[in-house]
Formats: sequence, C-alpha cells, structure tokens
Amino acid sequence: MLDVGCFPSLFLALILLFALPAHAADPLTVNGITEPFLDVTLSVSVAGIISTEYFKEGETVKQGDVILELDKKLEELEVQRRKAVMDQNKMEADSTRVLVQTTKSVSKEESAKKEAEFAIATAEHGIAVQELARRQIVAPFAGNIAEINLQTGSAVAPYQPLARLVDTSRCYFTGHVEGKAAAGLRLDQPVTISVESGATVTGKIYFISPVVDPASGLAKVKAIFDNAEGKIRPGVAARMMVQ
Repeated sequence: MLDVGCFPSLFLALILLFALPAHAADPLTVNGITEPFLDVTLSVSVAGIISTEYFKEGETVKQGDVILELDKKLEELEVQRRKAVMDQNKMEADSTRVLVQTTKSVSKEESAKKEAEFAIATAEHGIAVQELARRQIVAPFAGNIAEINLQTGSAVAPYQPLARLVDTSRCYFTGHVEGKAAAGLRLDQPVTISVESGATVTGKIYFISPVVDPASGLAKVKAIFDNAEGKIRPGVAARMMVQ
C-alpha cells in the first residue's frame, strides 16, 4: 500500500530537480592552422636579368611599390621612339584637320588617313608602355616581403617565382569539424583562437563549407581575426573555441 506520507518528500525532490540550472554545452574546440589574409607569389611574364631590388626580405611595402625590376633600357628607348612617332602623327592630324575646316585644300579622305595614323601610333605607344611595365614587379597590396628567390644579376624565366608577399594584418584560422557540429555554426559567430605560445585573440567565423567531405565526414571552417599587433605568426598550429 502506498505511503501517503512520502509525497511531501517526493514533491520537494522534484522541485529541486527542475530548479537546478541546465549545464551549458561544452564549447566546440577545433584544431587547425593560421594563415595570412593574403599570400601571393609574384613573377614577371618576360625573361630578363634582375637589375634592381628596391626592398629586402622582411621589409614592408605599400600597394603600388616597385619591389624589383629587370633590365629595361631597350624597352625605355622603344617607349621614347613610339612617343616621338605619336607626337608627330598628332601634329600632322591636327594641322590636316584645320586645313579641311578652313582652306579646304586637303580632302577629308587625307584628313581621315592622318587621324588613323595617329590612332595607330597612340596604340603602339601604349603597347610599348605596357611592355616596359612588364619588367617590374609591383606590390598588388600592402604587406611584408616574406621571401625573395633571386638576387640582382640573376637571369629569370617568364613566370618564374621571384618574391612572396603576405598581408598578416589580418589572418585566417582554418580547421575541420564534424558535419553535425558544422550544422550548428553560423557566420560571424564569435570565436577564440589560441596558439601554443600562449597568445590568444578573438575573431569570428568567416566561412563554413556547404559540403561535408564524404571520406572523412568533416567540413572546412574558417575564422578571421585581426592581427595588426602581430600576436600570432601565420603558419602555426592553433586551436579555435566556439561557445
């Protein structure tokens, strides 16, 4: 027979059970690696001899700075020659146009021919300028020179790697999580990233792969974090914690 005297104790136990706070889920921890925000290998599309290096490894460059250049004397002379031809053709086209409009001593066909010659000369000058520019490596963004492969006086082939430029003012953390865990993540979700040296920074989730690798069951996830103070050196192993 049920003892009714036990009900107060049972009721109290239930109250205490439901009153206890739920344990927060353990934070998701992901192992991965840090990477520079931008990391490019630079080259030239023509062959030549390195004549000048304006920066050394480890130095900082601004966008548009010339990092190094090949011998370019012939290309500079060609630019000068093409400009002289262009200027001459422009003068002839202008004078012919004036004669057509005033004295009518020159036919419109002759004027059109002079205009065409000037247009061709302008295009050829532009080509010469581009050929000259191809003999320089210009920084496509602000960053640090991580590596220079050849020194002044070295012969280079087209598209041979010559310098490596990185932007470490911001960095990525890249890791892989189980597909089920990836489904619970969201873009811009705050994360904490730490490395073995003890440095810790905060960031946010930047990319969650829309697919899961069928072989491993893992999905790639990337977080971005500010690194202007250089607390973390890209390329080292790291751990990301998502609450």
